[in-house]
Amino acid sequence: MAAKRISKSAIDWAQLSERVPPHQRPQFLAFKARSDGYLRRVLAYPETAPAIDWAFYKAKVPVAGMVDEFQKQYGALSIPYPPDTVSSQIDSQEKEIKSDIEKFKNDSNARIAEYKKQLAHLASLIPYDQMTMEDYRDAFPDTALDPINRPTFWPHTPEEQIDYVDKDAPPPSGH
Repeated sequence: MAAKRISKSAIDWAQLSERVPPHQRPQFLAFKARSDGYLRRVLAYPETAPAIDWAFYKAKVPVAGMVDEFQKQYGALSIPYPPDTVSSQIDSQEKEIKSDIEKFKNDSNARIAEYKKQLAHLASLIPYDQMTMEDYRDAFPDTALDPINRPTFWPHTPEEQIDYVDKDAPPPSGH
């Protein structure tokens, strides 16, 4: 089985270029240049090897039968094309990756919808420079100061409160 001649790149470089992040553009351009150089080198050679003029060699080689023996051996020479043993593995990896991509897209769309809700909520609020403390409490009840139900100490940050526990601190020892 002979290998199929490469006539053009099977890669859609324009579509691939759209997906390359700006910080990886130099590596992408270097990769494309190498690929194009390889394709040019392959296309510089003829598709088939030039035919050997056996009559010329028969006339020039004085040893009888030597050229005939070489011609017979050359005709019997068959270089096998390596079998494809990894395409099935690549296809299975591609299916796994596609499912991961779809899951990521669905998760991202859910996050986008949530963020759009948050933006709509923020856009519906009174501008901060016109907001009173009561307006802030109504808009953000979790973070607003509530001296009646949740009294806090100045500067009203979580670290300054009596019941604050540092998550990064090592646990207290038992002595």
